[in-house]
Formats: sequence, C-alpha cells, structure tokens
Amino acid sequence: MSNPQKNILVIRLSAMGDVAMTVPVLHALKEQHPELKISVLTRAFFKPFFRDLIGVEVVIADVKGKHKGVYGLYKLARTLNKKQFYVIADLHNVLRSKILKKFIRCKRFISIDKGRKEKKQLISGKLFEQLKTTHQRYADVFEALGYKIDLNKPKFPKKIELSDKLKKFMGNTELKPIAIAPFAAHEGKMYPIHLMKEVIQELTKDYHVLLFGGGAKEIDVLNEIENTNKNTVNLAGKLSLDEEMDVISNVDVMLSMDSGNAHIAAMLGVKVITIWGVTHPYAGFMPFNQPSDYALLPDREKFPLIPTSVFGNKYPEAYKNVAGTISPKQVVQKIKSII
Repeated sequence: MSNPQKNILVIRLSAMGDVAMTVPVLHALKEQHPELKISVLTRAFFKPFFRDLIGVEVVIADVKGKHKGVYGLYKLARTLNKKQFYVIADLHNVLRSKILKKFIRCKRFISIDKGRKEKKQLISGKLFEQLKTTHQRYADVFEALGYKIDLNKPKFPKKIELSDKLKKFMGNTELKPIAIAPFAAHEGKMYPIHLMKEVIQELTKDYHVLLFGGGAKEIDVLNEIENTNKNTVNLAGKLSLDEEMDVISNVDVMLSMDSGNAHIAAMLGVKVITIWGVTHPYAGFMPFNQPSDYALLPDREKFPLIPTSVFGNKYPEAYKNVAGTISPKQVVQKIKSII
C-alpha cells in the first residue's frame, strides 16, 4: 500500500488552457519534491498533457457521463478514496470540486485563490497592474500544503521525434516551421482573420506555416488559407491531441491568441507569441516562461477599457476587433526577431 502521507490529489477539470498551465507547475513540484506521489483528476481529453510527467498518474473524471451530478461525484469519490489521499490540491475551486471534496476521505485540502477581487478591480479600471500569474497561484496551493516550488528554473520535455505519418502531414521540412492558432473561444480575443491572412501570406515567403484549430467552421477557414498560400498546411481535425503536441514540440515558434494553444506550446518549452484583444496579460494568463514583449497588445489609448473581462466573453460592441490595432507588420517582425 502506498504511503498516504506522500499521496496528493490535484483537481483541475477544465478548461484546456487552465489544465495545460498545471503541467509546468507539476513538473517543478515533482522535480523539487520527488518523494511525492501525485494523481491528477481531469477529463480524458487532457490526459496527453501529462505524458512527460514521470510518477504522475492521471485519474479520469467523466463529468458528462458516469460522474455527472451529485451521485456521479459520489461514485467518483468512492473510487478516489481507495487511493488514500493525504492532501487535496484543488486548482479548480468550482462547485463540482467542492461537492467532490465533501465525499473524499482526506485529512486536508487547499483550494486555489483565483484573485477574483483583484481581477474585478482590473476589469473595472480601479487598478492596472500585473496580478499574480495563474502558474504562481497554482504553486501557492502546494506551498500552503507544505511544498514550496520555485518556477524560475523550468525544465521542458525534449522535442519528439516525428513519425513518418506526421512528417508526411507537415510536408516541407526545409523551411523553419511556425505554428499558428488563429482562433479563440470569444471573438473579442481574436485577431481579425483578414489581417491574419496577411500575416500568413508574408510568413510563407520564408517559413513553413502549420495551422491549428478545431470545429467545422474553423477548419473551413483554415482549409481556404491552406489552399491560397504556399508552404502552408492545415492540421486542424487531422491529428490526435498527442500528435498535435508532437508537431508543436518541433516548431520554432507558436503564434496564438490568448487561448489554449498558447499554453500547450509553452508547457512544451516552445517560444510563444500571443496576440491580445479585450483581455490582458495583467490578469495572469500569460503563457509560461515567456518574456513580456512576446505579448502583442492593442492600442489601449484608443481602447482604454481594456481589459473588459478576464476571459474575453464581455466587451462593448466597439471593442470586438481591438486586436486589429496591431498591424500585420508588427506581428511578422516579432516572429522574425525571435527565430
């Protein structure tokens, strides 16, 4: 039987970017406290994120199936109780995780402080300064449990040797590869697609562009971009998450919105340039270990209410395309400057 004093349950069920942000923190935790046995409770789709973490077990929460509702969480807790967790690190801190913790037999749990008060002040304009990063908020939970983490000297997995299948998908390997993920959950976080097309057209003169996205509408847009540009491959909808991570680990840079793809690339140690719209890095969601100048920001003099929300889901109509104040030339120059 495992030593329950060394057994930690980490809860983070969603969303994609938030789950990806746990990875470098858990990597540091395991590196600096190798005696710990760590189990991560998350959704099945996110399991590949943790593939490089030795000694970290992924436990699947099927919150839309057998673990749905209060009774489903009770059944999940019965399974978890067999593992005898000494402490629980709740990095999600939502109603579902709060209910679950009531059913788990455990001596102690600590929940993340999401900084809601400071974030509310940020979007209301009462303050405009860098708040604690989400990565540090995760680390604070473990410190409260007695396991201090230093995030300043990160280690990342090695580039994955690509399979023949992925090499075939990628195509031209003579040019340096760039990954571009032009979409986000909310329109206010996106770079206008007509400007992104200008960026891609310019980049394909010197680089091999790999496009990422998901959903039928996004795939249609990316197919059109692929068909009208040389040295461009749309990978959306063609690969598993594991395979997408393999490809991303081999690119020279990822260009992304404030979205999950940025955090996936960052956890793999890839350089990430982000384009920001109505959200702002000050809220704490800058990709891990990226210099502040890798974040391209809209003109706040013209749009002083930025950030209008933490997640990009609320903004005045006039702010929908604020990212468009960043010129395609700025984007291209930034990419070229770091490759």
